Amino acid sequence: MLTRAQIKYIRSLTLQKSRNEYKAFIVAGEKTALEWLSSAMPVQMVIATAGWIAAHTLLIARHPEAALHSVRDTELAALTSLQTPNQVLLVVPLLPQADIPLLPDWYLALDEIQDPGNLGTMIRIADWFGIRHIICSPGCADTYNPKVVQSAMGSHLRVSVHESNLVPFLQSISLPKMAATLHGENIYNMERMDAGVLIIGNESKGISPAVLRCATREVMIPRRGGAESLNAGVSAGILCALLLPC
Repeated sequence: MLTRAQIKYIRSLTLQKSRNEYKAFIVAGEKTALEWLSSAMPVQMVIATAGWIAAHTLLIARHPEAALHSVRDTELAALTSLQTPNQVLLVVPLLPQADIPLLPDWYLALDEIQDPGNLGTMIRIADWFGIRHIICSPGCADTYNPKVVQSAMGSHLRVSVHESNLVPFLQSISLPKMAATLHGENIYNMERMDAGVLIIGNESKGISPAVLRCATREVMIPRRGGAESLNAGVSAGILCALLLPC
């Protein structure tokens, strides 16, 4: 059973200022929780229904550092703003931050992506295509927003997300820098590349002028229908599929 103080603490982690203060965040949902518990990453708390705990005792035992709490479904649902926390919720420490390595590899640079679902989707897309580093401008949604974590589906474990001003990063790395715009080169006419930086802009404003000036090429997905634009996450997925090596 959770104390009032513990309930207050867990609920506070839905706010960015509390996540920064306590250096912890929420992992909700069975699939993501199972992936986290299967990893070597530390876990602060496991909050789950009695049935879920009984079904996963061996996995929980891999994390003796975690405090285990059995709760009812209704109590679990009240701990998070997410619609479907399912039967388990974890509290885990913020992931360690390191400098951005400047390697001959692929990077995803995100310029003020503000929708948490989009950011989580792009973390998952990066994981799918083997992109190990995402650089987010300071105006992006918080990496550990519960909706970001839910959308990423465990990909935080394999993709490092860095917050940094994009202009200095782009100026420091000697790789092709591909900016996704509505007026660039047709992506279907371009060659695949072994390394580079794919730049995705804000959902409504696109890539800021200062960041766009750092790009070496602009690329676009040709439009045949009448839609004004593509969702940022959808665009990132299509471009990764066509730019990165098979």
